Amino acid sequence: MDFFEQQDLARRRTGRLVWYFALAVVGIVVAVYLIAWFALAMVGGYAEEPGAVNPYADSPWHPELFLMVALGTLGVILLSSLYKTMQLSAGGEAVALMMGGRLIDPMTSDLTERRLLNVVEEMALASGTPVPPVYVMDQESSINAFAAGREPGDAVIGVSRGCLEYLDRDELQGVMAHEFSHILNGDMRLNLRLIGILHGILVLAIIGWFVLRSMPFSGRSRGGKNSGGAIAVILVVGVGLLVVGSIGLLFGKLIKSAVSRQREYLADASAVQFTRLPDGIAGALKKIGGRPETSKIESPHAEEISHMFFGNAFGSFGSQLFATHPPLVDRIKRIDPSFQGEFPSRVKPVKVTAASLEAEKKAKPKPGRPWGAMLPHRAAAPLDPTGVLGQVGMPGMDKILYAAMLLESMPQPLRDAAHEPYGARAVIYAVLLDRDPAMRTRQLEALRPKAEELSYRETERLAPLMDQLSGPARLPLVETTFPALKKLSPEQYRRFRENVERLIQADDKVDLLEYTVHTMLLRNLDVHFGLAKPTSVRHQRLDGILPSLIRVLSTLAHGGQSDEAEVRFAFDQGMAQVDRTGSVLEKAECSLAQLDTALKTLAEASPTLKRQILGACAACVAADGKVIPREAELLHAVAANLGVPIPPIVTPATAPAVPDVS
Repeated sequence: MDFFEQQDLARRRTGRLVWYFALAVVGIVVAVYLIAWFALAMVGGYAEEPGAVNPYADSPWHPELFLMVALGTLGVILLSSLYKTMQLSAGGEAVALMMGGRLIDPMTSDLTERRLLNVVEEMALASGTPVPPVYVMDQESSINAFAAGREPGDAVIGVSRGCLEYLDRDELQGVMAHEFSHILNGDMRLNLRLIGILHGILVLAIIGWFVLRSMPFSGRSRGGKNSGGAIAVILVVGVGLLVVGSIGLLFGKLIKSAVSRQREYLADASAVQFTRLPDGIAGALKKIGGRPETSKIESPHAEEISHMFFGNAFGSFGSQLFATHPPLVDRIKRIDPSFQGEFPSRVKPVKVTAASLEAEKKAKPKPGRPWGAMLPHRAAAPLDPTGVLGQVGMPGMDKILYAAMLLESMPQPLRDAAHEPYGARAVIYAVLLDRDPAMRTRQLEALRPKAEELSYRETERLAPLMDQLSGPARLPLVETTFPALKKLSPEQYRRFRENVERLIQADDKVDLLEYTVHTMLLRNLDVHFGLAKPTSVRHQRLDGILPSLIRVLSTLAHGGQSDEAEVRFAFDQGMAQVDRTGSVLEKAECSLAQLDTALKTLAEASPTLKRQILGACAACVAADGKVIPREAELLHAVAANLGVPIPPIVTPATAPAVPDVS
């Protein structure tokens, strides 16, 4: 699975969907016009005055009527679609709340919820995506889940209560890997647009239904000899709109189902590649087939987002004509060819205890050396640039294990604080504090009058623990704060944002860690709080953004090398990846402010261009065959700006053991 190819494919599918929608709207406009003409032609048959001429009885073509009908129909469809799209503008959170989801408290005492949050955090850190908030649908006893959002930064995970109660950790991990593949493949934006488009068409059927319901009142109110004619006209209009809207919705469902079924196969395959545990996702699918509730969702909104679920929202054994998911048996056989179609006769709840959670940690494969040896803070590690690109969007089990060990390495007070809004702010403040005592005092003095009292006290408490935290764990710790920070009010976020900038500027300079943390926060939270719009694609060709790429490669070359010849060699290695030549910029022209400007331009590149850009950056960093921590942070800063989920860099020689699935 190629992340960049899938992102580009998702964009093309979205464009194709718009064309399908346009063709459907044209057909609907014509059908509504014929209904309107027929209704008006009928009026002449019930005219009160003998000899009255009906201008619509002779010819079916009337331009003025067509224009009125076209404008009215287009207005209804487009406004309805726009209304639904605006309802979902909050991203995945709006979908989760619509489905009756309850946000899981990161400090929850429910062990099944705790286990789920652990799995989601590991998956997110392993894949390089922001940790998403997790919602549970308590009223749903079936086994199902979904991922929703416009992009990884505003994604959420939703799970049914049955998912928590009946799946063991490997099965839960398989389901979550499936949902993360939807996040990484760019499926979520397409799924949200499908909801908006189909709602616009559905409104016509709703209008027809209301027109039909008005028939008794219309006949009573007229009470004259032509009341039968009025009822006949209303009947024609109501039935016509109901039929047209229903047929339009029918074809919309066909399009939705066809697109969704293929994406489900891909997500299943990606989940197996991700976890290297085919029995996990296969076991979850088998348990769906072995329970009476299967994967059915009872919510009245299930139809709207049926294409977003892990399993068929209407049950696993219904008609496949409009099914948004492939047959359950087919999905399992693609993962487990030995499956004979027999489901377990009884599926028992999985009992989760504190001891079992601890046992799961101990059961994970461990590397031969302590986790800190995998990427020492002050040492260099080998880096294969092709491996960096190959693992974007598909990190593998070694990264999941590495992420789990990173989480275990973090002092528990830091992890707990990252899961609570006041504490999460304190974690970010503590990350940004300078190691120099005098400068740290200056930063704290600047923070004290502006920060909330509780957050300030937490910052002082956490600062010594942050000093003990190894470098590779700092950015992952920052990523775990995002769900808690999204719970801030707009005013709280504004003050927090100002405090972050105040801490960074307190020493009159911006170092690399400060820049990277600032970039991660702004990219993932500014859009959530409405302070920025999601980045759109503006550049399809490299030549238009080549000066920005030259500046980024020059910054990377200077960041990892000191000798002039080595700087030039690293720069040339990066340029060779895009088949271009150029001159490396002087170090004075490679400040973080200039880098930021260049990266904002590159962020507007198409997915296929981003592949070339990131490949060039990785080749530049790996020119000497190794990567130092500063280069790794720069590479992560570049990826964060591009919106590309880059997994942690792990030394191959000390990577965790991965289960053999051959």
